[in-house]
Amino acid sequence: MSHLTPPRQLPKTDADASERTTAEEASTAPAVTEPGAAGDVEPADEEATGATAEPTTKAEAEEDGPDGRPATEETADGAEDGKAAAEAVVPHPASTGDASGEESGDEAAASTATTGPPGPGDAASSSARPGWFGWRRRHPRAARAVRAGTSILAGALVLVVLLVPNRLDRINLQSFLRLPVEVIFLAAVLLVLPSRARRITAVVLGTFLGLSTVLKCLDMGFRQTLARPFDLVFDWVLLSDAADWMKDSFGRSGEVLAVIGLIVLLVLVLVLSALAMVRLANVMARHRSVAVRGTLVLGTAWIILFTMGVQFGGVTVATRGYSQYLANRVQYVRDGLGDADVFKKQLAVDAFADTPNDRLLTGLRGKDVLFTFIESYGRVAIDDPAMAPEIDATLKEGDARLKAAGFAARSGWLSSPVTGAGSWLAHSTFLSGLWIKNQQRYRTLTTGDHATLTSYFQKTGAWRTVGIVPGVRKAWPEGTYFGLDHIYDSTHLGYQGPYFSWTPVPDQFSLEAFQRLEHGKKNRDPIMAEIILASSHNPWAPIAHTIGWDDLGDGSVFEQIKKEGKNPTEVWKHPASVRTEYRKAIQYSLDSLTQWMQRYGDKNTVLVFLGDHQPVPTVTGGSTSRDVPITIVAHDPKVLDRISDWGWTDGLKPADNAPEWAMDEFRDRFMTAYQK
Repeated sequence: MSHLTPPRQLPKTDADASERTTAEEASTAPAVTEPGAAGDVEPADEEATGATAEPTTKAEAEEDGPDGRPATEETADGAEDGKAAAEAVVPHPASTGDASGEESGDEAAASTATTGPPGPGDAASSSARPGWFGWRRRHPRAARAVRAGTSILAGALVLVVLLVPNRLDRINLQSFLRLPVEVIFLAAVLLVLPSRARRITAVVLGTFLGLSTVLKCLDMGFRQTLARPFDLVFDWVLLSDAADWMKDSFGRSGEVLAVIGLIVLLVLVLVLSALAMVRLANVMARHRSVAVRGTLVLGTAWIILFTMGVQFGGVTVATRGYSQYLANRVQYVRDGLGDADVFKKQLAVDAFADTPNDRLLTGLRGKDVLFTFIESYGRVAIDDPAMAPEIDATLKEGDARLKAAGFAARSGWLSSPVTGAGSWLAHSTFLSGLWIKNQQRYRTLTTGDHATLTSYFQKTGAWRTVGIVPGVRKAWPEGTYFGLDHIYDSTHLGYQGPYFSWTPVPDQFSLEAFQRLEHGKKNRDPIMAEIILASSHNPWAPIAHTIGWDDLGDGSVFEQIKKEGKNPTEVWKHPASVRTEYRKAIQYSLDSLTQWMQRYGDKNTVLVFLGDHQPVPTVTGGSTSRDVPITIVAHDPKVLDRISDWGWTDGLKPADNAPEWAMDEFRDRFMTAYQK
């Protein structure tokens, strides 16, 4: 036989031909489909049609089994598998426009028809493939319960995100028994989208809901400390300050654990919200007809409830609170971005810019003028019935000390631009005569040339200007802007004792250091000093107490005092204990200051002391007041005579009806009173 001659073909038998024809017909027979099933059209409700829809995720593909049949219909028995395969019908086709990678119903049918009944080896392979390591095949009822439970939890999560308020004091049961219009809108959007676009949209919407949840949590935290929501424009810098506070209060390990915990929580919130939205989108796709009817019913119900103003427990049932929240946040950002132009116009106005230096502050020439801020010394310390008796006794004792040393005092109220925290904003407001309510204004102010009260003292050339700022532990370039010839921070006061939580130096030691470094020197020029007393800074545990001034030494004596103090984590477990320790810290600062004046003050000493802001809401009990006490103490009666028309109260305690000024008004009033 030649190598070019094709092999001889044997004639086909009738049996072979019949078998070939049957195989070809089986492999080429078109699948039976319903009209309109192709493309991106969603599958009909599988309960209504009896057909199995294409799974939209890998997990759901596994639930339906590797051969396109529901996993709950399969058993581990190979004979049963073979019987099921032999009796299988062509499944209802799913969306052909979905390129998710799962095997479509047509492909599954073709595969089944081509390969024929599975053999014994195929049964073992099939039983190993379903998800959850075969658990769903062994426990089909439990698997269905888990699927239903997961869907319910996903829906609950989305509802909570939409309904939860951004204030802790408004979270109650009634706030969650409402129907948000946003959930109806989200359902409608997901129902009208094709398969792939639906999944992408679900991920985006879920992530956005997660981000809004994080923003609400930030609002809660800021309201608890600053009595205002988080500012998306200016408040990011405060997060690093919060980390520093954690380190100073609970140590480096506490700071690291808190930061790691927050990062993990952030990722978890974003992932869970995205997965929840995807889960709900898939459920609505599998049960499209039910979802459409439900959305229409809920939409109609919302319109009726909203129109009728139906309430439950004083809360409106049909709500659009989430949309309003987002609108308010957008407006808040717009206001913040536009505030820069408003502030620049205010920055250009200064009533004393053209006043000759020899006419500035002439009523105080030859005096030592001390502007002293007491951290968190707010009106609540004087007005709150739980603290008022002890604070009142401390102020009376201070009055007695000062009168014994020949001093008199007048007191009033100032309204601070901040509450809870942000001392530097209050300091700059008081000294500049401008309302410094955010970080952007502070930066603009301190990088400009608008004169402050302290810089006007410097301009006259009649005072040496110094700053005692124990709370500063880093470079502070703003000190030059405030017109201070020399700055003593926590590293320049000679203190060798321990920190008291956030407070680097106890107030009594700071005042003694000022006496040693500046005030106690002989043959010196008059001093204008800005002094920051920080012992009453949050968290108010442990706190120092006054000791003999001659026993202060280098501060090492405070080691034992700190050991005797309380742990901040224990104090902050109970609001009542927080208020108690806050009150003790304010008493310590007031005692330190009045004792120093009695011990070192003279006929040329003028003391102006005030609080910078109210403490956190845990202490204020939700009060919206931003008032802080302010007092002027002087030995020379002529100093107080110049402010006799202010209507301030005699003594260290301002009366309830004493004048209340905005803090930015003080600079010009003060300079006017003491100008020639």
